[in-house]
Amino acid sequence: MTQTLEYESPVVTDPNEIAQRYRFYRPRILTWSIIGYAMFYFVRKNLPIAMPVMERQLGIHKSSLGLFLTMSGLLYGVSKFINGVIGDRVNARYFMAIGLLCSAAMNVCFGLSSAVITLGIFWMINGWFQGMGFPPCARLLTHWFEPQELATKMSIWNTSHGIGAAAVVILCGFLVDHFNSWRICFYVPAALAVVTAVLVLVFLRDTPASVGLPDRVFTGRKKAVGEKFSVVLIEKVFCNKYIWIYSIANFFVYTIRYAVLDWAPTMLKEFKGVSLLNAGMMVAAFEIAGVMGALCAGWLTDRYFGGRGSRLSVFGMILCAIAIAVFWRVPHGHMLLGTGVLMLAGFFVYGPQALVGIAVANLATKDAAATAVGLTGLFGYASGVLSGWGIGKIVETYGWDRAFVVLLAAAGAGIVCFLLAWNAPRDGYVTVAAE
Repeated sequence: MTQTLEYESPVVTDPNEIAQRYRFYRPRILTWSIIGYAMFYFVRKNLPIAMPVMERQLGIHKSSLGLFLTMSGLLYGVSKFINGVIGDRVNARYFMAIGLLCSAAMNVCFGLSSAVITLGIFWMINGWFQGMGFPPCARLLTHWFEPQELATKMSIWNTSHGIGAAAVVILCGFLVDHFNSWRICFYVPAALAVVTAVLVLVFLRDTPASVGLPDRVFTGRKKAVGEKFSVVLIEKVFCNKYIWIYSIANFFVYTIRYAVLDWAPTMLKEFKGVSLLNAGMMVAAFEIAGVMGALCAGWLTDRYFGGRGSRLSVFGMILCAIAIAVFWRVPHGHMLLGTGVLMLAGFFVYGPQALVGIAVANLATKDAAATAVGLTGLFGYASGVLSGWGIGKIVETYGWDRAFVVLLAAAGAGIVCFLLAWNAPRDGYVTVAAE
């Protein structure tokens, strides 16, 4: 059967010009994918800061607020998977901008509502549009950066999670404290998201081919003319046992991460005696430490672990579990000590969180990276059943102590999953290249 490579006749052929353009576009792609994805957090993680005020002003129970988080998270996970399949085949620049604009619109609608059912519907729809954020980033990173550097570069991109989450809790904590209104937590981030969407359209670009460059990330695999995309997905994603193990591990990693992001403001206020403004600062500190943890994890994985993120993730989850156990026993009112321990938990959990996406993107190769990341996202956000509604119900029934037991159990399960993936290869390129 006649075979052909994807980009046979690039517009630019001069080696010096190709190198120069890559040096120009790579930092630009990385920077604007970070900014764009960080802004998705502004119109998603503003709800946890608003929840204590909503509970007081609207009379909404914790279990109902937890249900918002759970249903939105579940729909987000499904969206991330479905849009991952779409994201492997469409222009990342427009895909990200449209998703951001739609999320901004849902935030405005949410801020204008008061009825529990209406609030829930708008937040669920927002969860769907949020699923349009990560797939274009996975597409961009795997097309612009080579496998041997992807852990480092993708860990730099992964700072977008921490930057966005930290910035929005600080912003919304300030807004709630000064205006005593939960609605402003949705209007201001929505306005910022609209501005960012416009900037993404102006500055972001799609794959190297979209700007006339040859693709330096060769899959090691010649695709037959007319070969169906579904065949690539089955081969690269659905028949890879390690991608499934990483996906299950992601469920437990996200249980911890999102339990902190969604419930820490309420928990710190009720269980540790911290003001809502200071609680926002503590969650921001958790996120900032997470940024550093993700960066360190990516560098260490490339430098000392041969790009095999599962191995470093085992140690990260063990240390995260220790930090959670210590934070649980921090005495009431000890904000400085509590902040330090919470930062350690963030530092250690964000390494595995970043490395899961890096590992599956490399295993699936650039042909199906967005789909693979979408699959892990489906499992990750399915954890909302536990980290959202589950934690809310547990706290209402048994108190905050039992919630910490759940988090420690999740950390233990995550350790087991990463041990099962200990021998996973660095990427899916090597095997096919040797054929």
